[in-house]
Amino acid sequence: MFDSLSAKFASAFTSLRGRGRIKASDLDEILGEIRAALLDSDVAISVADGFIARIKDRVSPTLDEINKSTNPSQSIFTVVNEELVAILGGSARRIRLAKKPPTVILLTGLQGAGKTTLAGKLAKYLKDQGNTPLLIASDLQRPNAVTQLQVVGKSVGVPVFAPEAGNGVGDPVRVAKDGLKFAEDKLHNIVIVDTAGRLGIDAEMMQQVIRIRDAVSPDEILFVVDAMIGQDAVRTAQAFNEGVGFDAVVLTKLDGDARGGAALSITEITGKPIMFASTGEKLGDFDLFYPDRMASRILGLGDVQTLAEQAKNAFDGDAAEKLEKKFASGEDFTLDDFLEQLQAMKKMGSMTKLLGMLPGANSGAMKKQIDSFDDAELVRTQAIVQSMTPAERSNTNLLNGSRRARIAQGSGRQVSEVNSLVERFTGAQKMMKAMRSGKGMPGGMQLPPGMALPGGMPNMGAPSPKIAPPKKKSRSGNPAKRAVEES
Repeated sequence: MFDSLSAKFASAFTSLRGRGRIKASDLDEILGEIRAALLDSDVAISVADGFIARIKDRVSPTLDEINKSTNPSQSIFTVVNEELVAILGGSARRIRLAKKPPTVILLTGLQGAGKTTLAGKLAKYLKDQGNTPLLIASDLQRPNAVTQLQVVGKSVGVPVFAPEAGNGVGDPVRVAKDGLKFAEDKLHNIVIVDTAGRLGIDAEMMQQVIRIRDAVSPDEILFVVDAMIGQDAVRTAQAFNEGVGFDAVVLTKLDGDARGGAALSITEITGKPIMFASTGEKLGDFDLFYPDRMASRILGLGDVQTLAEQAKNAFDGDAAEKLEKKFASGEDFTLDDFLEQLQAMKKMGSMTKLLGMLPGANSGAMKKQIDSFDDAELVRTQAIVQSMTPAERSNTNLLNGSRRARIAQGSGRQVSEVNSLVERFTGAQKMMKAMRSGKGMPGGMQLPPGMALPGGMPNMGAPSPKIAPPKKKSRSGNPAKRAVEES
């Protein structure tokens, strides 16, 4: 979502770094570029102007001191980063749990913002943390909203309280109250109430949400907003805050192609923090919103912390320890080990999205590599390995021509693809042996995509690295001199 904004920030600071000593006019020019980039990304004018003014107020009085440092542009970059974190909310905000369960979470927002799907994602997130959430279907207005919530609840293994079929029939306030009583009786410690939205803001919708709010006394009211609607997201949030009131914002569709102005405007204008962000279509594409990590990604520094957390969750601890011991003992890394790593990486989600968390991912050359990466490559590679016998996975020397033809046919791939995988895998084995012996990576060798580093951490290098062949020594054109060289 922030690709364009990130590229413009990078361009501005590249220009700044090339100037050496920074004058007041240089600062004004760079801040002008940043302001234009923010406005182009649908950031509200008042927010963009306030952001630029704060940076100028901090940098201008100390410009002489900044110019005495070895890297003046870095000092300004640090200020921009700090102000960007502040504009995004400062720090992550977690759900306030009630002293006496159940904790009641009320979801509000316009129709089409993704509230029902978001309810399932939130339920899964809370369940994975050891809670026992209950979903309450109080959206009785939108056609099939109740059925959709039941389907979503079943897919994440969370019960749904839905006594009414909906489709315009039933009392949503009574459903919410009865659902809360049901949660208390069944000892659910968290309740998530899904409410109806409308295509636009109207008094009837506001009044219905207010009546549900008053009936269940929620501990948290979360306003769900589609990040792709730009500045309309901010106007809608203001209207809901004035009409119903809410405690925090949840951004959906943060993986879309929109320019991202909502995320940079909504907190400053409403005074409410962004608590969660939905970053994909899968029910697991959901997490706390970390302002510092988002600022880091916008400024091209990547999000290595989130990447490491996702890797830790995807990779089995025992398997990682086993691989580390195997590496230390001198045993060969086999295709069975490789297969385990592939399966763990698939749990982490889209490789394109993961590679996008690396520092510099939005730079020209690296972005082209990431954009050209085919996520289906992992599936194709897994199919090839799974078409091998256990003996072949343990010892690739067994893979003669007929065996490779059989593997290609069994996996639905070409023999050339099997050959390529075996070649890259053999290169990785050699590299690991060299690392054990302390010789480093021989011959410019790089890990094939998906290969694991010691400890179970996946290699996140270039999508399609190659093994660099050793350079051939040039031969002298003088026969006598060549004879001496060859001897």
